[in-house]
Amino acid sequence: MEEEEEIIVPINNDLERRIADAFEVFDHAGNKRIDVREVATIIRGLGCCPTEAEVQEIIVKIEDHQTPGSVHLLQFLPYVSQFITEHKYEPATPEQLLEAFQVLDSEGHGFLTKEHISTLMTQDGEPFTQDELDEMLEIAVDPHTQTIPYEYYINQLMHEPEPEKSIYALADRIEAEKPPPPPPPRRMSEFLKTVEETEA
Repeated sequence: MEEEEEIIVPINNDLERRIADAFEVFDHAGNKRIDVREVATIIRGLGCCPTEAEVQEIIVKIEDHQTPGSVHLLQFLPYVSQFITEHKYEPATPEQLLEAFQVLDSEGHGFLTKEHISTLMTQDGEPFTQDELDEMLEIAVDPHTQTIPYEYYINQLMHEPEPEKSIYALADRIEAEKPPPPPPPRRMSEFLKTVEETEA
């Protein structure tokens, strides 16, 4: 079998460096390729929150058709960089989470029962696995009341990352540092019109 020629993947800024570093953790062979099953782990590790369906859509866009089941950094890097710059799959804000919990707490108690949240998380929408549910309940449930006081739980979740630790803040900085685009070229007729107006 012919040895694959190494493809140079240029890294243009700090955002791309952060994405490439996360990718390389899973590039066990050191050939700028990962298994498609690692895509969700890398993207979520960067601080993005796509659903399983959205992860599958991402994989369809970036999977290497020459080597099915793998993703090359050359496809991964620009695609992931683009959707982070566009703020896709951004985590919910504390306000959005609070609003969602308040909708579930229709009687306004300020808490949800362990049973109620377990049913919601495993049966509605995109279900949690038992491991994911156990991990969530370990943090969310008040050991004294065995309920989930959701404002306290949101505060537990929501330690604001330092600006440069947030991948979306980093993307915003990179965008802000880009030079403005050059003005569009003027047509000769526009130029002559300006000259005529100045002379008039």
